[in-house]
Amino acid sequence: MDTIELSEPSEEYADDILKFKQEIMDSDDNDKFAGCGNLDSCSSIQDWIYDTKIMSNPDTCPIGRVPSNIYIAVRKTDNKIVGIIDLRHHIDTPILSTWGGHIGYTVRPYERNKGYATQMLKLNLLNAKKRGIDKLLLVCNTDNIGSEKTILNNGGTFESTLVIDDAIVKRYWITI
Repeated sequence: MDTIELSEPSEEYADDILKFKQEIMDSDDNDKFAGCGNLDSCSSIQDWIYDTKIMSNPDTCPIGRVPSNIYIAVRKTDNKIVGIIDLRHHIDTPILSTWGGHIGYTVRPYERNKGYATQMLKLNLLNAKKRGIDKLLLVCNTDNIGSEKTILNNGGTFESTLVIDDAIVKRYWITI
């Protein structure tokens, strides 16, 4: 597996972000666009990049939303995006504190099962530490074995299982 780095979305990656978006839309994922902000509904990649900047600053984050940083995971060998991951600055809302958690992520369909999600989460835990977040909630559907392995590989401790609408989710905590 090649190494990756997390970076803020930028115009440099606009074409690859657009391709990423289309691949996710064409996939049969149940949880499309986890950790991608409004990538699924944005009118342009430039608007999405702008929105990620607005959301990252508590002073400009829209009322009723939680400030968060979205990162693209870029493979160093070829400068291609393999995934997108976010970091919510807090989970002081009923949805996030119950089943949303601090972090969401999506790996490109053809890049799955290569260890990128584990690497992405590990790097994002470093971002959390820099922000002073020392305990993070991560949640996954019970049928998402890959996500569960990613969480466990990064030190996740199982807390509970919840039924949310038609889904059964597992809650894990990671202490940094």
